Amino acid sequence: MYVWARMARMLATARSRGPYSMGDEGRLAFRCLPTDIDFNIHLNNARYMMLADLGRIDLFFRAGLITLARKNGWAPMMGGLQSVYAREIRLWRRFEVVSSIQTWEGTQVIGSHRFVLENGETAALILTTAGVYDRKARRFIDIDEVVATLGSTSTPRTLTRAEQDFMTSHHGLRGLAKGGY
Repeated sequence: MYVWARMARMLATARSRGPYSMGDEGRLAFRCLPTDIDFNIHLNNARYMMLADLGRIDLFFRAGLITLARKNGWAPMMGGLQSVYAREIRLWRRFEVVSSIQTWEGTQVIGSHRFVLENGETAALILTTAGVYDRKARRFIDIDEVVATLGSTSTPRTLTRAEQDFMTSHHGLRGLAKGGY
């Protein structure tokens, strides 16, 4: 239930955060609840992914992608992620999830979700790759087309070395998942 309550709160407050533009940051504030913890009494790894989902949905909703996707029969879909944990988020501790769309290449968007403690330290970082699937055409859409349809003139920046490494790792692991053992 708490997942839906957090999503309802995010959607109810989206307007107060304003529209999202590519490259901006979205911030959602949370507290580590008893339902979020593992045996070490800190935020468990599955909750990081769920809270990153909320950050991503917030950006997609505020950018107009969710409305556009429903209208056109599109579906934003995750491709993969990589996470690193630097500091623990203990029970009852407040933190923010700072999400952004970093850049894109072809049909893939690279996103970032930083989990920031009240003192400004980064507790975790998650890089994601996602795409927009056209259900009717049965293909992923080039992100430049999605951005243009959203009415934006944003252009992607060059991938950083870390993003290139992430995408290389993602493609290799995806090959394994598709039977390339």
